[in-house]
Amino acid sequence: MNGFVDAFASVQQWLFETLVQPVAFAAGAGNLLEDAYDGTGWLVVGLLQIAAMLLLIGPLQRLWPVEPVTDRQAVRVDVLYTLLHRLGLFKLLMFFTFENWLGEGLGLLRAHGLGTLHLDQLWPGVTDGALASFVLYLVVFDFVSYWLHRAQHQFHWWWSLHALHHAQRQMTMWSDNRNHLLDSVLCDLVVVVVALLIGVAPGQFVALVAISQLTESLQHANLRLWFGRIGERLWVSPRFHRMHHSMGLGHETQGQGTLGGCNFGVLLPWWDMLFGTANFERRYDPTGVRDQVEQGRDYGRGFWAQQLQGFKRLFGRA
Repeated sequence: MNGFVDAFASVQQWLFETLVQPVAFAAGAGNLLEDAYDGTGWLVVGLLQIAAMLLLIGPLQRLWPVEPVTDRQAVRVDVLYTLLHRLGLFKLLMFFTFENWLGEGLGLLRAHGLGTLHLDQLWPGVTDGALASFVLYLVVFDFVSYWLHRAQHQFHWWWSLHALHHAQRQMTMWSDNRNHLLDSVLCDLVVVVVALLIGVAPGQFVALVAISQLTESLQHANLRLWFGRIGERLWVSPRFHRMHHSMGLGHETQGQGTLGGCNFGVLLPWWDMLFGTANFERRYDPTGVRDQVEQGRDYGRGFWAQQLQGFKRLFGRA
């Protein structure tokens, strides 16, 4: 592990010195070098994720696909979403806008006595180790993500944005980041607030996000794979998550056509099991949103069309 950390730091330093730092100086942003260095770390993580997707998940999709890929254009748009999020462009936008304002606001609150919880220090002797601390934060973030995901499917205004993610009828490993930008902003802000309030170290936060994103790429893959009777109850599999995307089943109350659904867990199926939203049927149904087929509703073909249609749905214009 130490060797991997050292190698990562070396790549980050090299990329920062050869590419990012000269660009920052040329743009007159030398005062942001520390933040630019952190951003370089996100870029390296994204490059590693994309390499893992191409070298590991991609071949698995070709070996055991659920269905043939017939809509290449839809997949290409998903690739654009993935590059936007994994290579740090979305993170850069968030940093210079919402996250920056959020950080300033929390700084003011801390100046007036609001402290950081440091969750991993509540159980001395149990969470003192780096691994134990990391697992604790992973479980906490996954619990938060479960309820965030349920909210996306519970409130009509939020579903009007999140429906874009479910409108992909050709799911592949690139589909995870296919989200309306406003939807991504809302989720990102909640996660950042939680991270700041419970005292997650920056390095741990990057690792948590990286593991979550790569796992979610596997979950969305066009891959006929499940983890077995026990494994399905320990970690979210492509089969488990595909049920969540199944048209007329996973993202609405079955038989009622109302908001709801099943299999909201992001990494751990525990919360679905605990709160009665788990479906462990071993089946692979077509994905998409039912009104695409029954009503011909337009969710957009290209990136900007999809973003525009999301706003139209939000304001009742589509």
